[in-house]
Amino acid sequence: MKSSLYSTLSEKGQITIPASIRNKMQLHAGNRFEFLDKGNFIVMLPVNKSLSDLKGFLPKPDKALSCDEMNEIIRNK
Repeated sequence: MKSSLYSTLSEKGQITIPASIRNKMQLHAGNRFEFLDKGNFIVMLPVNKSLSDLKGFLPKPDKALSCDEMNEIIRNK
């Protein structure tokens, strides 16, 4: 069973993320976070990826399309 970890909100609205969580999630100073309000609780999601990290994520297309060709495809959807 996982143990609970606690942190206290400072007067400036800051919370320290426990070291075990920072290490597990590979969080570092300067990381950005997204907060989701779920009513009775808040979900904090790290946003660790930059746009340059996504380079090569998708395969190259067989054929490059012009802007007009892309617009035509979008119109037909």
